[in-house]
Amino acid sequence: MIVLGRIVAPFGVQGWVKIHPFGDDPLAWRTMPHWWLCADDHAAEGQWQRFTLKACRMHGKGLVAAFAEVADRNAAEALDGFYVAAPRDALPAPAEGEYYWGDLVGLAVENEAGEALGTVTGLLSTGAHDVLQIRDGTDKDAAERLVPFVAAYILDVDLAARRIRVNWEKDW
Repeated sequence: MIVLGRIVAPFGVQGWVKIHPFGDDPLAWRTMPHWWLCADDHAAEGQWQRFTLKACRMHGKGLVAAFAEVADRNAAEALDGFYVAAPRDALPAPAEGEYYWGDLVGLAVENEAGEALGTVTGLLSTGAHDVLQIRDGTDKDAAERLVPFVAAYILDVDLAARRIRVNWEKDW
């Protein structure tokens, strides 16, 4: 499952929910007739509940959506804090040079000199841009690097080779 966003509040009295999207084109999700919801973003695929999308639209910097299974505000309140996801094959194809966060997690990161910097463990959305969380090692004292996911630092993303090349020094 690829986590797309999180429900942050009910919206209105007719069962709509407000969603904080984890991407820059959440309206593309309208093409998916079903969304999957779960309280745990790391849950196994079988633990996600499938909901039928009735409608969605942008609202401010977020998204609001209505599901066939959610009839009123009380039902919407029960979903507060749930994550929104979809199986990878149900998602719209990203444009050239765009990536789903879930596709980047687990990729090895190396700099221009070929030095291994670690593995992408997650991404952060700062508002201005996304930031790669890179962990060098598996023990509790492993170094963590935060590299902005912008063209100045990201030289190449090779999903087939499971590698990201960055303009970043090992000692930064």
